[in-house]
Amino acid sequence: MIFYLLLLTLPLLKAGPFWDDTLDFEWEQWKRTYQKQYNGEMDELMRRHIWEKNYRFISAHNNEYLKGMHTYELAMNHLGDMTSEEVVKTMTGLKVPLNKRATNVTAEDDKGPVTIPDSIDYRKKGYVSPVRNQGSCGSCWAFSSVGALEGQLKKKTGKIVVLSPQNLVDCVTKNDGCGGGYMTNAFEYVRDNKGIDSEAAYPYVGEDQTCNYTTAGRVAKCKSYKEVQKGSEKALKKAVATVGPISVGIDASLTTFQFYSKGVYYDPECNAEDINHAVLAVGYGVQKKSKHWIIKNSWGEDWGNKGYILMARDKQNACGIANLASYPLM
Repeated sequence: MIFYLLLLTLPLLKAGPFWDDTLDFEWEQWKRTYQKQYNGEMDELMRRHIWEKNYRFISAHNNEYLKGMHTYELAMNHLGDMTSEEVVKTMTGLKVPLNKRATNVTAEDDKGPVTIPDSIDYRKKGYVSPVRNQGSCGSCWAFSSVGALEGQLKKKTGKIVVLSPQNLVDCVTKNDGCGGGYMTNAFEYVRDNKGIDSEAAYPYVGEDQTCNYTTAGRVAKCKSYKEVQKGSEKALKKAVATVGPISVGIDASLTTFQFYSKGVYYDPECNAEDINHAVLAVGYGVQKKSKHWIIKNSWGEDWGNKGYILMARDKQNACGIANLASYPLM
């Protein structure tokens, strides 16, 4: 019965307000670029419907950008046939434990007065591994965690080694693998397990598996972790400047985030109390008088500016970026 209803819907979709024949070329080109294949005509029409809606949203935003109404641009990417709700459901995964209480908190004045540079970019210092893609697994927390661990490993040994998010997905029992998790749980696992494997020893597959950690593949350890004072961008800036790349959580539920391309991202609709995605703060600076955080995402290099986004800094804790910041100690 449902099948026949879907067949009856096909002509309506083709004739609907989001079906624009003038976009046929762009649609086909986009499918080729990202090697998109669909499960039948109905599935493709539904995805085309979403894609056109996103296409119009991007165009409208960029027209406003040209008028000086925004500080950032959008661009179509590999997520073009997904709604923002679908992206949050399948490509985020930050879950804060219900009974979570901040421990080992580092305040703004920890370690006394230190010189904080006006800008810093750990990519230029060799602390940051290549951008990766978590796929349709809610493992953002694992990628954020290994990013912070990689930075501390570089700081300690002088070498950058790509660590295994799959090791965390499969083995951190306090988290839920591809169903989501939290960064400090990952740091605790590495501490208690006395190590984490390299990506080479424990490759990422993007789905839940049985834990297969081996000491032979171990390349890093963790003594403990610290949590940055909640809500304080000043404390987060100090942590980034003095420690290295920091695991942070943000609200990534908006369409503007989904299609960010360049510039300093600030959307007043971003909800600091609805944090759903873990990323990595790898630096900070100022662009065209706009203060920003340099954020590494785990949605591949086709997203954002080669996998990165500049997020507004010192703008009332935009997107909650300073609410769930933490880092490991080696």
